[in-house]
Amino acid sequence: MNIQPALHRTRFRSKAVAGLTALLLPLAALVGLASPAEAAASATATYAKTSDWGTGFEGKWTVKNTGTTTLSSWTVEWDFPSGTAVTSGWDADITGSANHWTAKNKSWNGTLAPGASVSFGFNGTGSGAPSGCKLNGASCDGGPTVPGDNPPSAPGTPTASNITNNSVTLSWAAATDDKGIKNYDVLRGGTKVATVTGTAYTDSGLTAGTDYSYTVQARDSADQTGPVSGARAVRTTGGGGTDPGPGGKVKLGYFTEWGVYGRNYHVKNLDTSGSAAKITHINYAFGNVTGGKCTIGDSYADYEKAYTADQSVDGVADTWDQPLRGSFNQLRKLKAKYPHIKVLWSFGGWTWSGGFGQAVQNPTAFAQSCYDLVEDPRWADVFDGIDLDWEYPNACGLTCDTSGPAAFKNMMQAMRAKFGSNNLVTAAVTADASTGGKIEKADYAGAAQYMDWFNVMTYDFFGAFAAQGPTAPHSPLTSYPGIPQQGFNSADAIAKFKAQGVPANKLLLGIGFYGRGWTGVTQDAPGGSATGAAPGTYEAGIEDYKVLKNTCPPTGTIAGTAYAKCGSNWWSYDTPATIATKTAWAKQQGLGGAFFWDFTGDTSNGELVTAVKNGIG
Repeated sequence: MNIQPALHRTRFRSKAVAGLTALLLPLAALVGLASPAEAAASATATYAKTSDWGTGFEGKWTVKNTGTTTLSSWTVEWDFPSGTAVTSGWDADITGSANHWTAKNKSWNGTLAPGASVSFGFNGTGSGAPSGCKLNGASCDGGPTVPGDNPPSAPGTPTASNITNNSVTLSWAAATDDKGIKNYDVLRGGTKVATVTGTAYTDSGLTAGTDYSYTVQARDSADQTGPVSGARAVRTTGGGGTDPGPGGKVKLGYFTEWGVYGRNYHVKNLDTSGSAAKITHINYAFGNVTGGKCTIGDSYADYEKAYTADQSVDGVADTWDQPLRGSFNQLRKLKAKYPHIKVLWSFGGWTWSGGFGQAVQNPTAFAQSCYDLVEDPRWADVFDGIDLDWEYPNACGLTCDTSGPAAFKNMMQAMRAKFGSNNLVTAAVTADASTGGKIEKADYAGAAQYMDWFNVMTYDFFGAFAAQGPTAPHSPLTSYPGIPQQGFNSADAIAKFKAQGVPANKLLLGIGFYGRGWTGVTQDAPGGSATGAAPGTYEAGIEDYKVLKNTCPPTGTIAGTAYAKCGSNWWSYDTPATIATKTAWAKQQGLGGAFFWDFTGDTSNGELVTAVKNGIG
């Protein structure tokens, strides 16, 4: 708004001139409206309340010539709600009829050259705001504070395609506006790089192997800009960057939504521990699967929890009215600090896998529901894909599924069709390689063509869920004499997936950042009997590595996994040394990388994440 200093009125001055200003004319004496001298698109009228003293107020309108020819006269009309009225005015002839008010230029201020503006003011009573503004018979088109013309909506979050070493094609859903969209500004990293009339743009001249972030903003016919769209992260190909491409290795960790409660583990911990710089991907666990759809798991932890400055990744506290809070907003901030990180939203898990059976009865509708949730405009820029943790297709977990061997493949095919080639589509899968076991129950090879990778859950093979033992490492790399169950080890699981036809580079080796243990054990070596689960901080039979490394240090190693006996308690868990062994094996097997469950089990300085990074490279 262009305010003319010479026309500025203080509250004291405005009241003083009230007695010198002609009384408002009745309807019979209204001055006839002049014919529009300019189309509304070439002139604007903006309103501001400049003073308010309780029993009255001062208002000001500013008329600006935004066209290329001289404006010879102007007339501004607006409505006030009942109880609000103009009592006196200056620098315009103001008349009123009921709740409708009209201001016409004086003889000396009606002519406006291109770019020039003029203001007039008035005193009023009441507290209402003007609405239905018209300038020379058409919309005032003056911006979001001007009645009569709303700014455009936000366009859809851009999608990216045809990504090369130095270019990317962006497209987006159109914005809406009550007067029509004029064009779109394309912003790269918050800086405008182009203005286009359509809903697509190819950005070129980029650097290979580099992360970029794109948003789009619409302009209406009056050049008002609306809110920016959600952001789309893009990484150009080539350049030898850190994001896994052909030949790259995945280093992925699970972040649990419930960790923000009793464990007091937040997204900021990924930064302060040094882990964020050493990983490539985060799986956010979990969204629910119920009613045939992907649904929110914990809305408070996900996007409602307000973070204080000391808890926040960037040291900035959440405000009560910001559109996105919680872990989703903190992940957004983490990605801004570490642009190489990609985040996937994981759905299902042990507790919430029971809903997959119903969901896969209509894979297309299920995929649509997941896409709509993951790509919700509030957080679409946070997520780079979806991970499905179905435990287990056509087999038993917490519940038993009878969807058939093709259900998993059909689900992943529908997900890829919906999410497209620019999103990651992955799954956590069983590591049961026993004869007739869970790997044989589903068509994983058929699904592989639609997927980026499988997180093979090569942990939890053994534990105090068999309360009497025998004791055994819960994440053995290989078989060993006396192993309680044939096929329950990492090497056999990976071999079985390969034999089924899943490419090695689409298999990630799973590593647990926790131990499983028994109590009532007298034998130091594996294979001893027990009386039940060893005490754990959050759950009997389970304890974090960060605790066990100090309370029960390893006393031996078997099948590539450490074990420890402390008093009558017996634990098995991975250490930096055993992770080095496992990751070296994974590289020798040509696997796509490694993943781990979960960040909260690691030390405050990220010992285990460091070991994964050093081992996978």
